[in-house]
Amino acid sequence: MSGKAPRAQSRKKGETGRVGTARRELVESELYEHATRLFAERGFAGTSLQDIAESLGISRPALYYYVKSKEELLARLVTEVTNGPLDDLQQLVATEGLDPVAKVRGIVEVVVRHRASQPERFRLLMRSEADLSDELTEAYDHSRRAILKIIATAIDDGVRAGVFRPVDSRIAALGVLGMGNWVSWWFQPGGRDSVDDVVEQLGDMAIGGLQRDEHRALADGTPAAALKMLRQDLDHLERIIGS
Repeated sequence: MSGKAPRAQSRKKGETGRVGTARRELVESELYEHATRLFAERGFAGTSLQDIAESLGISRPALYYYVKSKEELLARLVTEVTNGPLDDLQQLVATEGLDPVAKVRGIVEVVVRHRASQPERFRLLMRSEADLSDELTEAYDHSRRAILKIIATAIDDGVRAGVFRPVDSRIAALGVLGMGNWVSWWFQPGGRDSVDDVVEQLGDMAIGGLQRDEHRALADGTPAAALKMLRQDLDHLERIIGS
């Protein structure tokens, strides 16, 4: 009997710990949602921790168990919005066997799904850039540059492989990222468009704008059209030689 009691107590402690963790995650999720809404409605400066506590239906001292300041809360929201897509994109491009087309389609899907799942948080981030600390601004800028580099590298790979037209990869990457980010401003969950439909159509648009013409037909019979095609081929050759 004496040998069983400690194990039973250990199980109870483990169960209590899991319940406590689950409850904390639930409250924190609600906390983020309420804070996002209040920051959007009243602005960061016009929102206090007391406002957030009242919105959650808890006391301000109870709120301190989850967050110590609204600056810390904003930092968590920014980190979640920026690091989520970056982590998924890094995992995507590390996948073996993906050709440039599959990578760009995957990139579009990652960005669109993140922005469609938490549109309010991304819009809040855009509106709150002036309220970010220097440290948080630097981290946010680093994340944006890393995401842009991942997209530009995938496009460059496609150009070198002859799959994509010779384009300025940075400008093209900004276009792909902007198209995905803009979803957070117009997508309505439960509306007429499903996330899958948006991912498919924007992926088609991204690839359609980058892919080379299969038949290499001239737009017209003019010397200018022929020179344009020749320049594209020379740009492609220079990229191959320089890689």
